[in-house]
Amino acid sequence: MARMGRKVAQRSEKRAIGPHDEPSAEWGWHGDFPRAGRIAGWITVVVLLTQLIGPHEGRVENLWVIGIAAVLAYYLVRNTVRARRAWRR
Repeated sequence: MARMGRKVAQRSEKRAIGPHDEPSAEWGWHGDFPRAGRIAGWITVVVLLTQLIGPHEGRVENLWVIGIAAVLAYYLVRNTVRARRAWRR
């Protein structure tokens, strides 16, 4: 159904992205903190594993905590191995 008497605004010009759109690119910062991310990941694994300490009635929550910590540790190790081999490709 067309609206009478109104035009929908359309953007017809295409702008190129330059240094004015990304001022941080001029001095080399691109927003990536790989070392801090890995450190935070390992701290998270340690915090998850410390949750195993305590009086638990059932063991299902322990399995979930161990499983999540193991998956996170797997991805952290995989990321570290990929980062070390990246220069060889």
